[in-house]
Amino acid sequence: MLEYVKTILQKVSFSRYLFERELKKGLRYLMPSEIEEFRDWCYEMFGRLYLPILNRHFRPTY
Repeated sequence: MLEYVKTILQKVSFSRYLFERELKKGLRYLMPSEIEEFRDWCYEMFGRLYLPILNRHFRPTY
């Protein structure tokens, strides 16, 4: 499921609205063990473009 969610986010990354909607859906579908890897990937791939959205949906890690 992780790879599927990544693929969807890449396809909708042209739209802020679609990106956020699919990010929320993706987080619901993933297993807790996949969330950390997914978070790291999201920040790496989309951190420059959608940092406020990512910060809103991922808890900060200290």
